[in-house]
Amino acid sequence: MNDIATKAAVSATKPIDYQREIPEILQRMAGLQVLIEEHGIDRKLLHLVKLRASQINRCAYCVKMHTKEARDDGESNERLDRLVVWKHVGDYSERETAALAWTDALTGLDQEPEPAPLRARLRQHFSDKEIGALTAAVAMINFWNRIAISTH
Repeated sequence: MNDIATKAAVSATKPIDYQREIPEILQRMAGLQVLIEEHGIDRKLLHLVKLRASQINRCAYCVKMHTKEARDDGESNERLDRLVVWKHVGDYSERETAALAWTDALTGLDQEPEPAPLRARLRQHFSDKEIGALTAAVAMINFWNRIAISTH
């Protein structure tokens, strides 16, 4: 391959600079996060949801960031260490496990989850407005995971 062809091949595989190419989209998505947080879901729970989706999506950047943010907001290392196996430990409240089950279902769509029983479980712990905010939080972190992963 000559130098021009090599440069073209490298250029074609170079990650997209989303901050440069779509700053208005990223700004609006970041603004939505503020609205989600205004719906009263505990910050520690939102950290668990973001971290869990990031684990499922294998987004190393987001796992690192959300682990740090959760610790900064007082979450214990033990609970963070066991989040990956949340179904098999007793570290999380019923409210948290309902939110984590919802997160798993909405993030791992290849598993074809049945949302009705999950919604019924959520409604034992959350209002419909909170469920809407939680669903938006899961969708938002999945968006950010995909943006981050696509830059590898």
